[in-house]
Amino acid sequence: MAASQPDTPALKIPRGRTAAGAIDYLSLSFRELAAEADAWTARLQAHGVRRGDRTLVMVRPGLPLIAATFGLFQLGAVPIIIDPGMGLKSFLACVARSRPRALVGIPMARLVRHLFRGSFRSVEITVPVSGSLTARLTAQSQISNLKFEIASNTAADLAAVLFTSGSTGAPKGVCYEHGMFEAQVQLIRETYGIQPGEIDLPMLPIFALFNPALGMTTIVPEIDPSRPATVDPAKIAQAIQQEKVTNSFGSPTLWTKIGTHCRDQGITLPSLRRVLCAGAPVPAALWQSSTAWLPAGQMHSPYGATEALPVASISAAEALPLLAQPQGTCVGRPLPGIEVRIIAISDEPLARLTEARTLSPDEIGEIIVRGPVVTREYDALPEATAAAKIFDARSTPPASHLPPSASSTPRAEVWHRMGDCGLLDPEGRLWFCGRKAERVITADGTLFTDPCEQVFRSTFAGLRVALIGLGAPGRMTPALVVEESSLTTDRVMLLALLQKAAESRPQTAGIRQFFVHPLFPVDTRHNAKIHRLTLAKWAATAKPLSEDAAS
Repeated sequence: MAASQPDTPALKIPRGRTAAGAIDYLSLSFRELAAEADAWTARLQAHGVRRGDRTLVMVRPGLPLIAATFGLFQLGAVPIIIDPGMGLKSFLACVARSRPRALVGIPMARLVRHLFRGSFRSVEITVPVSGSLTARLTAQSQISNLKFEIASNTAADLAAVLFTSGSTGAPKGVCYEHGMFEAQVQLIRETYGIQPGEIDLPMLPIFALFNPALGMTTIVPEIDPSRPATVDPAKIAQAIQQEKVTNSFGSPTLWTKIGTHCRDQGITLPSLRRVLCAGAPVPAALWQSSTAWLPAGQMHSPYGATEALPVASISAAEALPLLAQPQGTCVGRPLPGIEVRIIAISDEPLARLTEARTLSPDEIGEIIVRGPVVTREYDALPEATAAAKIFDARSTPPASHLPPSASSTPRAEVWHRMGDCGLLDPEGRLWFCGRKAERVITADGTLFTDPCEQVFRSTFAGLRVALIGLGAPGRMTPALVVEESSLTTDRVMLLALLQKAAESRPQTAGIRQFFVHPLFPVDTRHNAKIHRLTLAKWAATAKPLSEDAAS
């Protein structure tokens, strides 16, 4: 991209406001960003980082994250990127397990290393991130004195270790190979028709790493990545309007805030061609409202996970007619080169696909996927790998338009168990029915979170609810938790309406316990995934709504 569009802006970092109130950006062209990556390569090499070194990257989003990561790629080193918002205990456990040899860090990161030396005992090299805005300003002598060649990697070489959000368990490091990144870039480009020269505002920092390869300008958002829900939607809307942003990624929580701001202020975002909304199912109200503030574009929801992304995708035009369906949330059709199957639910490892029973259309089961973007293993977690992967040596790779280096391998094909329940309908569309770990197994059968919650969400516009199970699997009592902040009626009336809604559908008729929780616990990455297992622990000792309403 530096060769084909050298003077096109590659990165814009906010640094304040002008006298007129516009956002003031530090702007780097693709040529300057390439020079920045070269400066980082020189700095890393000067500190002793070498090919294959696992390198923990603890820097701020924007220029340091992008330039340091591409500097590591040029050396053939392996960046390790961990969400800062997962909590200190989980973060330190991830560091210890990933065994980095080098640390690239801001002063706070280096302080954390000093205070928690046990977790960082594998670190031999520390590369400080300077206070200057660009590494080029402090590394010119290193660049002139050090010569390096861009590492030659194969598709199967380890490229990076990226961590899951840990929404239904401990965060896990996912091993990405270079071929997987190549496949992701091409699949994203072709699925959404992204063209070089477009302008992106990514509200998840890791997605900014795709932009240089896609040829898009990255507008760094004014957002705290460790607390994304605290974002000021006015700042995001201003950036989109001022910079004529064409593409943006964010969670349903963030886009709900931005959409509400646009509605309240009577503004639209006409430059946006597409909004990618993921991290949790998109609420019906957000699909519906997006058509008002996206006059020249539309919302899309890609489905996938850290271990396999993207798997499927659906647009607003496709989603809107399906919102009233009771079987769950439609996430679209599998993308080219991606194969999806629904198998009978099992909580045990499956070594071969022959051990699984494939279900018929419209049967709810466990979602498994394979294709060139599907990762093969977790880092240093063989038991987790065995639980989540199915190695199918006899299978034939799916037909794919992707490059041979990314889409085929002599190794066994790998199916990833998404950890989600869902179904394929007769038209080949994939429906999400909830997380496997959060299904409610009663004596009379299994309830799935999304279809059950849809009954109440469709009855009460804007109500935020979560299905939980009380007791041991097989004897669980189903219950519904309502978030207090979404209430629009008194509790006596609420209880009567919830009971009536529950009785209206067979799948919810057995739900007779209701709770009100002040504020749902959610994941830190997207602030969208509800921690239902945490709610179940809380409800075990909480006062049900029936007692609360009576008092």
